[in-house]
Amino acid sequence: MTPAGIISAIIIGAIIGVLGRLVVRGKQNISILVTILVGIVAALLGTWLAGLVGVQTTDGIDWIELLFQVVLAAIGVAIVAGSGRRR
Repeated sequence: MTPAGIISAIIIGAIIGVLGRLVVRGKQNISILVTILVGIVAALLGTWLAGLVGVQTTDGIDWIELLFQVVLAAIGVAIVAGSGRRR
């Protein structure tokens, strides 16, 4: 992975993480760094899932892949925020 690839993964992960955080209702007591990490993992898993379904490469914007990523980020944010409350 090139430095440009790492930087783009961080930027896309941040965007996906923030979108996922917006989808989850209520206040999440997690840091922006955790949100970015959840977003990066969700972006990678969403891309992998889109590849399994066969919608990874389409003409224009990959809306279905983006939907997978945001939903996975929302699930990740909810899990991380929920596990923080139990401590």
